[in-house]
Amino acid sequence: MPIAYQRASHSRASRFSTPAGTRRGHRGGLAAVGLALTLVLGGCAETEFIATAAKEIRSAVEKPASKGRYKVGNPYQIKGVWYYPRVDFTYDETGVASWYGPNFHGKPTANGETFDQNGVSAAHRTLPLPSVVRVTNLGNGRALVVRINDRGPFAHGRIIDLSKRGAQLLGFERQGIAKVRVQILPEESRAAAELARNGGKPRPVIASANENAPDAVPVATVSVESLTPVPGATEAPKPKEETAEPRKPAPSAVELTRQSKGEVLTDQPVEPTNLFVQAASFSEPDNAARLKSKLSDIGSADVYGAEVRGRQFYRVRIGPLRDVEHADKVLERVIARGFPGARIIVE
Repeated sequence: MPIAYQRASHSRASRFSTPAGTRRGHRGGLAAVGLALTLVLGGCAETEFIATAAKEIRSAVEKPASKGRYKVGNPYQIKGVWYYPRVDFTYDETGVASWYGPNFHGKPTANGETFDQNGVSAAHRTLPLPSVVRVTNLGNGRALVVRINDRGPFAHGRIIDLSKRGAQLLGFERQGIAKVRVQILPEESRAAAELARNGGKPRPVIASANENAPDAVPVATVSVESLTPVPGATEAPKPKEETAEPRKPAPSAVELTRQSKGEVLTDQPVEPTNLFVQAASFSEPDNAARLKSKLSDIGSADVYGAEVRGRQFYRVRIGPLRDVEHADKVLERVIARGFPGARIIVE
C-alpha cells in the first residue's frame, strides 16, 4: 500500500474530548460473532477466492465472542471537528473509505469488543454501535454487508474505516482507499442492537398488532442532512419529527443469529463517478449563493439543488475534482475557512 494512504487509513486520534471531559478513543472491529458469509460473484478466477474467504469467516465466527455493548454515545470533538452520534435508519452516504488493522489488532473497540483485523467489521463516526451497513466499492462494484462496532475514521475526508479483511474483500487493501457508498440496513441494525443489549442472545419476538405492546420496537426517522451547522447560516436543517413507518416482519431468532454472523459479498454495476467537496447545505438559496462566491478562489464552486423527504436544500460543492489526493487538499482548505462540516462526496 502506498505510504501516504497507509498513514491516512491508520490516522486515529488516541484521545477525544466530550462535553464531560476527555475520553480515550479506541479502534476496533468485529465481535467474533460478526456477520454469515454469502458470496455471489461470477467467474472461475473468483471461485477460489470466495472459497478461501468463506473458510476464514466460518473459522472466525466459531471462536468465542468478545463482550460488547450497545452504544450511541455523546457528542465528541476531534481536531476541532464535532461529531454527533445518533440513531439514523435513513443513513445513505457516499465518500472515501480507508482501512485499519495491525496497530489496533486485539485492542478494545469503542463498544468494548475486541478488534480482529482478519474479521469483517468497520468503524463509523456517528452511527450506533453496533449497526449493520452495506458498503459498495464504486470502483469495482463489490458490495459487502458489514457490522460497525467502532468509532472513526478521524482523518478528514474519510467516511468509514474497514478492517483489513473488509478492505481485502472489497478489493482496495493495496490502494488503501476507495470511493464507496455506505447504506444502513435498518432491520439488520435493529437486530444487531437487540443482540448487543441482550448479551448476544436473541430476545423472543411476540407478534402483536398493538404498537404499544411491551415487545414492540419503536420506529423513528431522522433527517439525513447531517452536516455540522455552518457559521453564518440563518437556517440550518432541522431533524424531522419522529414518525411511524411500515415495518418488515420481525426477524426470527434464527434470522437474528444469521444476521449477526454473516457478510454478503455481491457484484453491482460500475458507473463513472466524480469527486466533489461539499462545503455546506442550506435551506435558503441566498445563503448558498453567498458561500459559493466566498469559495470561488479555492475551486470551481456551484450550487446543487436537492429534495430530501419533501424539503428543498441547496448544496454548495467544489468540483468535479480529478482524484482523492486533490479532493483531500481542497477539503482541508474549505475546513480551514471555517466549515468543519465539509466532506468529500462521490456522484
